[in-house]
This record gives sequence, structure tokens and C-alpha cells, in this order.
Amino acid sequence: MLSRSVGRLFNKSTASIGARRSMATAPQKVPMSPHEPNKYINYQRIQDNLEIVRKRLNRPLTLSEKILYGHLDDAAGQDIQRGVSYLQLRPDRVVCQDATAQMALLQFMSAGIPSVAVPSSVHCDHLILGEYGAESDLARAKDVNKEVYDFLATTCAKYNLGFWGPGSGIIHQIVIENYAFPGALIIGTDSHTPNAGGLGAAAVGVGGADAVDVMAGIPWELKCPKAIGVKLTGRLNGWTSPKDIILEVAGILTVKGGTGAIVEYFGSGVESVSATGMGTVCNMGAEIGATTSVFPFTESMHRYLVSTGRPQIADASRAFAHNLRADEGAHYDEVVEINLSELEPRINGPFTPDLMTPLA
Repeated sequence: MLSRSVGRLFNKSTASIGARRSMATAPQKVPMSPHEPNKYINYQRIQDNLEIVRKRLNRPLTLSEKILYGHLDDAAGQDIQRGVSYLQLRPDRVVCQDATAQMALLQFMSAGIPSVAVPSSVHCDHLILGEYGAESDLARAKDVNKEVYDFLATTCAKYNLGFWGPGSGIIHQIVIENYAFPGALIIGTDSHTPNAGGLGAAAVGVGGADAVDVMAGIPWELKCPKAIGVKLTGRLNGWTSPKDIILEVAGILTVKGGTGAIVEYFGSGVESVSATGMGTVCNMGAEIGATTSVFPFTESMHRYLVSTGRPQIADASRAFAHNLRADEGAHYDEVVEINLSELEPRINGPFTPDLMTPLA
């Protein structure tokens, strides 16, 4: 088991992250999702913005900085200071769960705009009460919430949002299986939105008002996050699983340790974690107050994209991998080290997410 002294915290550290950056041409004309064949991943925007930002900052960039600064509304004029500046960003996607989507769509309708400005979707999972079993619970939800579901379905059809009705699945799982891609900036009205970090996306949970702004074509404002680096070495083995990684991180950083920061994983150990395992780690990162969590592009992401019917995205992200990992020598505000080979299984708690009990 790793002790807190072994999984130590280094303030004001730098980390060597791998391959040096390349200025290769960004992949072109790759659809964002099989469900949206006429909407394309804009890796070129990330590349162009980063060329501007690199000249301005003149330093190596972390992965989270690459994703955020690659989505700046005004890369040349934006003030950029971690923990100080308020960034104006252009997300790739908005996702809403059915409980919050009602008011968000009502507000969007009042704007008088004929269609959402960015790819968006609504997912009907939160209003289903789990009580007696899947079949009866779903039937009851469809009956009790019929008016809500009808409103969401017709509004999505009118304003060009994707609609996933009751029974289609849990929002964050649908997103990682269908919509997330490496380097994406996604905002969602669900606390589990960071799950998409398992595919290398910076996915942030927001309120309905933020979602409405982006759907209406207004830049999304975010206080420039600090960067917390988690260096993973060794390999997961035995009964140890990805949830043990985030329980260790939570124990080190506490429930407030990630506030105002993006937690960014790096190091040779990330290669032993599956894409869905990375999603688990990022999903639970909300328990330490982090803005979101993110992993660099790995071959497990490529395999996951292929297995979920997105081979074009898999190959495009591999070709763009120089911008889907941190630069060598990138500086983090804090760095945590965890040796996965020494990590042992543990259970959560008791009482608070930043406590854990080793099974041993």
C-alpha cells in the first residue's frame, strides 16, 4: 500500500512528459460522431491557437492547457494566468440531462435562435426512479414524466439537438461511447461529465445557464484552472483497479485539494489503464473538487474508439497525438507521484470520499 509520504506532494514542480512537440498538420474532415456525420472535429483550431499561445507564453504547456487554450475564442488577445484570468472558450459540445435540460431549453427557446450553435444533446436518465426493477421502473417513468419527455423530444427535434430517450442509458456512458474524443472540450449539466476524460477530453460539469450560453453561440467563461499533475509509474496488477488510483489521489489531496484546478495524469503508468478505467478515475475526480480530470492519448483510447465504431477518430487522434499530451518539461502547480505496482485494493470511506480503507 502506498503511504501518503510515498505518494508525496511536490509544490512548484516540473515534470518531463514524453515526446517533444511537433508542428504536424492537423487531421482534416473527421466527423465528431457517427450520429453527426456533417459536424467535424476541429483539430486545426487547436493547432492554430496553440501556435499563437506558444509564441506569447514561450514555455512548455500541460495537456489541460493545450486543450483549453486550443479552444480560446481569442488566442491572441486573451489574458492567460493560471488561477487568475477568466478564459473565454468555445466548447465542442454541450450535453444535458433531462432534469436540468427543461429549464435550459426553455431559456434557449426565448432567445429566438433557430438552431443550437454547437453540437448538443439531451439524455433522459435522471428522472427514472430505481425501485422495483428495470422494466417496471422504466414503464413508470415514461408514464409519470410523459409531458417532460414529449417536451424534450419535440424541442430537440426543432432546434437540432440529439435526443436520447428514457431507457437509452446513462448520460456520461453515452457520451464516452458516442461523443467524446481526445482533445475535446465538453460542458455538461451533470456532475459526471468529467467521465469523458477517459478519452482525453476536458469535460466539465456546469449549470444550465452556462449550457444555454454555449448553445446560443456565446463563449463559455472559465477561471483559468491551475494544473495538478499526477505521475503514474509501474503497472496495475492483481486485484488493483482504476478506482484505487483515484481513492489514493483523494487521500493525498483531500476533498478540497483539486478546487480550481484540472487534475492531469501522466507517466508510464497510464499505459496500463484502460480507457474505461481512465473514465472511472476522471469521473470520481469530482470528489476532490477538481474542475475536471484528463488523461493523455494512449493506445487504449485508440482501441476503445475503434471498438465503439469510430475508427476515423481513432486514427485522427493518433496523428494529432503531439497535442494530446503535455510538452516535455511542462510545469505543474503541484505534482503527486503514485507507483501503481505498489498500489493495493481499497474500499471507499468511511463517511467521506477522501478516506479509504485498504482491504488488507
